[in-house]
This record gives sequence, structure tokens and C-alpha cells, in this order.
Amino acid sequence: MKRKLIALCFSVSSILAQDAIAKPELYQEPYRPQFHFTPQQQWMNDPNGMVYLDGEYHLFYQYNPYANVWGPMHWGHAISKDLVHWQQQPVALYPDKHGTIFSGSAVVDWHNTAGFGTKDNPALVAIFTYHDHLQENLGATTYQSQGLAYSLDKGRTWIKYQGNPVLNSPDVKDFRDPKVMWHADSARWVMSLAVKNKISFYSSTDLKNWQHTGDFGEGIGAHGGVWECPDLIKMRVNGSDEEKYVLLVSITPGGPNGGSATQYFVGDFDGKTFTIDPAFNQQLSAAEVTSPSKQPAIWLDYGTDNYAGVTWSDVPKADGRHLFIGWMSNWQYAIKVPTERWRSAMTIVRELQLEQLNGQYIISSKPVDSLSTLITETHSVNNITLAAAQPVDVVKLAKASELGQKVQLDLELNQASVVELSFNNAKNNLKVIIDAAAGELILDRTAAGLADFDVNFPSVQRAPLKIEKGVLHLEIFLDRASIEIFADKGRTVMTSIVFPEQPYTKLNISADNTVQLKQVTISQLSSIWQKK
Repeated sequence: MKRKLIALCFSVSSILAQDAIAKPELYQEPYRPQFHFTPQQQWMNDPNGMVYLDGEYHLFYQYNPYANVWGPMHWGHAISKDLVHWQQQPVALYPDKHGTIFSGSAVVDWHNTAGFGTKDNPALVAIFTYHDHLQENLGATTYQSQGLAYSLDKGRTWIKYQGNPVLNSPDVKDFRDPKVMWHADSARWVMSLAVKNKISFYSSTDLKNWQHTGDFGEGIGAHGGVWECPDLIKMRVNGSDEEKYVLLVSITPGGPNGGSATQYFVGDFDGKTFTIDPAFNQQLSAAEVTSPSKQPAIWLDYGTDNYAGVTWSDVPKADGRHLFIGWMSNWQYAIKVPTERWRSAMTIVRELQLEQLNGQYIISSKPVDSLSTLITETHSVNNITLAAAQPVDVVKLAKASELGQKVQLDLELNQASVVELSFNNAKNNLKVIIDAAAGELILDRTAAGLADFDVNFPSVQRAPLKIEKGVLHLEIFLDRASIEIFADKGRTVMTSIVFPEQPYTKLNISADNTVQLKQVTISQLSSIWQKK
């Protein structure tokens, strides 16, 4: 049905604009993110080995130091004290005779179970996948294995364990991405490992010797592609004393909007294997089928560009947060995007929370509070009724020198079924659509900017959205080449990269009926790469 749209125009040509880049300086290239982590140069994909120690958050990542496309994998490294500003470090792990260094995790060995450190100086231990390309090319099926490395200087330098590999493949091609946690109830380390189309669990007392204890996943959730990058997290249900285990599983292809994505399951873990909770199993069975494999799944992020994300290990109990970061790209087009010196960025860091709402277990994502330290200027308008097809200048322009934006909207839909937010410039149009009638949040990047580098890129992405009593809160983060949308207190999330040919200069809001804009706030964000 064709609807008449009532329009509201925000003339925000500078508040949504970026500097025209005149000098090819590092971190000032076209499309270089200004408040997302990117490597100084060359290729990056999965986040790895995230661990906290002595006031520092370590981020390792899949890295090819030789080219801006995927290649021989190393572990790149960066450190942050606030999860916003990052200091690049030297490459942490290099390939060796066992293979290149694929994804994995890192932990603090507080009890010195592996014997690498001491009680006074516990070792950081990295657990990673070796990938032997020579054996793969020769037709072997056991070319992936798990290895260890340790650091005694807070992650600055690493020593490979002489007994590597510590876990060999049982004649399976896909045997990778170990995520290790300490299971206090059994006083053992637990490894979650992606094994083709399932997650296998292993246990150890010393990080060196591992025993297979159980499996999860065959015939459950989306299986449109290989399973990857698991993360088993013990979480407290908000507002209660109940604790559940959440299992994150990335998959490619097979995501809800094409290509790569991350699904999750809620259940229990007894130290040996994961069992899905009956209530979540019922929730999963009733979920809308959004995967190409025609199997229902619950997705952490419905956008096309949040993949392989896992959480930080060893965040202090006094902090209590489950901190998550993902690779902001998609294997459908990651090696083709129009950047040259570097390729790929990470998402902003999010805090994951588990809640039970109307009998359903839901993971919500909340941007970390420390992002607010980037705010330099804020403009707000309150209580505007969108009821006539006349543009209204609501927000005055901010400084053109600032490079990122946070947009917050509180809407009362009233009689409206469809509300559309449109970020525009003279050539491009990025749309965020709330379809209350269909119960969907829609992101349309078909005309958002450069898209001819891959047929899959100009897409319309959809996510289920619940609107309670006609009221909706949106929080949107815009960087030079990305948009991250948190709707309904982060219960619906969409992350997408975009490549506008010019900076977006206007935000238009339109609807098919009366809408009350309770509050619209646009905050200017400074660059994390600016020299102080």
C-alpha cells in the first residue's frame, strides 16, 4: 500500500559531515573510521585473545602485515585503558613450523596451572589455532591444531610453548577458534572449539593436556555455513539471582541478511557440555526463519557487518560487565571494499546483558559508557509533533571539523505505521526504517554510497523489532564508513558499513501519520586518533 509521508528535515550539513581529506596522513584517509579501531595498515579480521590485566584491555586480531587482503595470519595487537582509545603494539604472534596463527583467546593463569609464570607474576596465556597451509595443499584433513604462547611482561612479548601443538585435529578440516574459560565449579579450564557444524568442549587442569567432554549444535540453530568463533559466557539474568550460560556462535555464510553473522543460545553448562534451556529451545523453535538454511536462529546483531565477536576474559568481578567486540565486515565482500592502506575495522565495544522478557531470554547490547568521553558538542530538540509535510530546521549546525556522530531519538508513533530516517548528501541516501505494522527495523543501504565493488553490498537488511506501547528509543552511531543502530534498549541491533561518496549532510524524518518526537539529540564525537 502506498503511503503518504509526512516529512521533517534536519538541516545538519556539518553535524553529519566529515572533513574533506586533503592530505593522505595516517588515519585521515577517506573512509578511515574515527572512533573505531583499525590497524595502521594492511588487512585485519577476527578479534582474538581479548583479555584484561592491570588496567589494560588487550585486543589481538587476525592480521596480514604484508597486504590489504587476507593472507598469512599473524596476531596483531592493541591496548586500551578505556575501550575507546587504542595504542598499537608490535605484532604479537608470528607463523612458525606448525602453521599460520588463526583465531583464539587469552586468559590470565592466576593459579599458575601451566607453570609458565609465578604466583606474583601470573602469565598471560594465548590459546590459538595453527593452520598448516602446506598440509592443506597436500590434501590432508588434519591441518588445524591448537597451540599455546605465554607472556610474562603484560602482553608485550610472547613465547611459544615448546610442546606445541597441544591439541590435534581428529581428522576434521574445520577444527579451530578455541575460546578458553576457567570453570570454577569443576576447577578446570574449559575450551569451546568450533568443529565443522558443532561446538566441541574440552577440559584441562593445566592448559596443556585436553580431554574431549561433549558437543553441541548439530541440527540446532542456523547451519547455512561453517560454525566459527564460539564463546561460552556465564551471565546473570538482569534483576534476578538466576545464572545462565550463553553460547555465541558465528557462521559464514548463513546470516539473516546474507553472508556472515553471529547467533546465540541460552542454557546450562555442567563442566562437560552445554544443554539448551527448554524455554530458549521453545523460543528458538518459534523464531522466524531468517537463515538461508531454513533453520530458525536468534541473532546477536541483524546487520551484515558484525562477525566473529567474542568477549573479554578476566574482567574483574567488581566490574561485572561482559564486554564484546566484533569484526565490522562480511566475508561476502571484505576483500573488495574501497579502502587501500588498511582493510576492516572493529565495532564499538558493547556490554552484553541477559534478560528475561515475557518468558524469553534476550541478549541486549549496550555501547560502553566511555564513548561519551568523545562528545564535544550536543544539540537537542524536544516535543515536536511531526504532522505536516513541511521541512523544519530543528538543529543548528555544529563544527565541521568534528568527524563522528551519536544520534538519539525517542519516538511516540501514535497513529504512524512507518517512520523513516534518511541520512542524505547530494548523491547518497542511507535509510533507517521503523515498520511498526510488520514489526521490523529496516536498514536500506542500496543508495547509501559506493556499492559497485560487489553485487551483495547494496542491500536492504531487516531485523525483528518489538515496539512497546508505541514508544521506541533509538541510539545510532555514525562514523565515516559505518552505522550502528541500537533499538529498544539494545534488544535489536544492526551494524553495517557504508561508503558515502560525500559526507551525509542532512537527516530527514518522515512518517505515514502523526509522530511525536519526544527528544532528538545529535552529539558530535571527536576522533580517537587526534594527537593531544
